[in-house]
Amino acid sequence: MKALFLSTAAAAVAIASPALAQDVAITNAKLVIGDGAAPVDGGTVVIRAGRVVAAGQGVAVPAGVRVIDAQGKWVSPGIFAGFSRLGIVEVDGVSETNDANARSSPFHAALDVAPAVNPKTSAIALNRAEGVTRAVVAPGDSGSMFGGQGAIIDLGADMDAVTRPRAFQFLEYGETGAGNGGGSRPAAYATLRNALFEARDYARNPASYTDRGKDAFLTRADAEALQPVIQGKVPLVVHVERGSDILVMLGLKREMPQLRMVLVGATEGWTVAREIAAAGVPVIASALADLPATFESLAATQSNIGRLKAAGVTVGIGMINDDEARQARLVKQYAGNLVALNRIPGASGLDWGAAFATISSKPAEAIGMDGEFGSLRAGRRGDVVIWDGDPLEVGTAAVSVFIDGVEQPLTNRQTRLRDRYWDPKEKGLPKAYER
Repeated sequence: MKALFLSTAAAAVAIASPALAQDVAITNAKLVIGDGAAPVDGGTVVIRAGRVVAAGQGVAVPAGVRVIDAQGKWVSPGIFAGFSRLGIVEVDGVSETNDANARSSPFHAALDVAPAVNPKTSAIALNRAEGVTRAVVAPGDSGSMFGGQGAIIDLGADMDAVTRPRAFQFLEYGETGAGNGGGSRPAAYATLRNALFEARDYARNPASYTDRGKDAFLTRADAEALQPVIQGKVPLVVHVERGSDILVMLGLKREMPQLRMVLVGATEGWTVAREIAAAGVPVIASALADLPATFESLAATQSNIGRLKAAGVTVGIGMINDDEARQARLVKQYAGNLVALNRIPGASGLDWGAAFATISSKPAEAIGMDGEFGSLRAGRRGDVVIWDGDPLEVGTAAVSVFIDGVEQPLTNRQTRLRDRYWDPKEKGLPKAYER
């Protein structure tokens, strides 16, 4: 209501600016730290100036902070969506609302999703209400092996969504990469190595680099965008599914050890789990890929993540090619399925703490941001969710969501429709429904 009394310009600033972080202590919680440990009863988490200062049992509540009694409810870090396209796609089939793909652009590695992120995309409010507080947002297939530069975003109810722009470079290998890189895997691998060599040449003498425009493997802008990758400053996130293709990418990392490689998808990762672990390459895997949907995923199994973790791989859950523009919230269900797998003879699942970590600290660690997000360890961002039950159960709902210590609204289009038609009165219906 205050905005009604502001000037138009002041109102616009008020809408665009994020709210101030609150100092808050959540007590009497079934507390989930998010680092793989089991939940503990009677826990407390304290947030000051937007960051966690303490979490655990026996934590003292500072004077003067707002206190929320969780009354034994589950309290956890916010969900960190390991792979998504939240905020850059509204309707896939409507090109005007889809900024994930740029197949006619002369630029590829240089494409940056950050300017396209729309905090008002309907999926952001929906996923926020389901406890998703941060997300890895990747570009899509852009007619090249290089998709472009992805971002880390928050799902707060303000216009400042991008937490870290140009956080990684996205690369397609396997079947899609082969199609974009010359028509075969040998052509794609030669194209990839040549592009990295060209980027290295650009680094030696940027002024002498010849930009051949659309006919080049790399434009000048692409070569510049790859500098943080070849220097090891940002991860190279590689979509790859087949076991043999994974080994090819691990070979590339041996040749260029400075690359901070992250594998996404990795349906057949379990078949080469020991090699992935030995290379120290993290994985953001698809949790429910249990059918051979393509020739590169013939060895699909829901036991993939459990077997990867058992081999020593850092592994989180992502949503690539799984309605990733809207349904990041499903990672909670997927993590719960990993817990259920432990009860099936011969299957490889995870215990509860490890399963929750696959949607909190592990994807944050894979992307190199576990020092900021994914757990309630001291110093991390104040992304905290209070749940009305076990967050890995399908019927559980978020009661309160904090992002950077700011309590968030949980309303969205779906809740408004529910409330509107829960107990409809004739006079409250739209004109089209009246006689």
